[in-house]
Amino acid sequence: MDKRLAELHHTQAQLIERISSQRVVLANQLAPLQKIAAAGSRAVGLLQGLTLYFRNRPLLVLVAAAALVLLKPKRAWRWAKRGWLVWRTLRTWRSLATKILHQVR
Repeated sequence: MDKRLAELHHTQAQLIERISSQRVVLANQLAPLQKIAAAGSRAVGLLQGLTLYFRNRPLLVLVAAAALVLLKPKRAWRWAKRGWLVWRTLRTWRSLATKILHQVR
């Protein structure tokens, strides 16, 4: 019985050591992706900050849109189409991400 218990402890120690080395290897392999993830986080933070800024200043957005329409109507229409496309794309991505995250859990 003691021999069996000693074998189990030895196997457990080996597994813990192997897991530790695998964590080090994984951390080294994921290091390049951390820079990309950090850049993505900064971009998301910037977009959230801009969104908050413009949500708190609707009059500024209205004046800018009116000026654009009055000065360059074709350009305003082009930017409106682009904005709508970006908005729809972001909504679709957010919806898909939410569905995927709910399936994972």
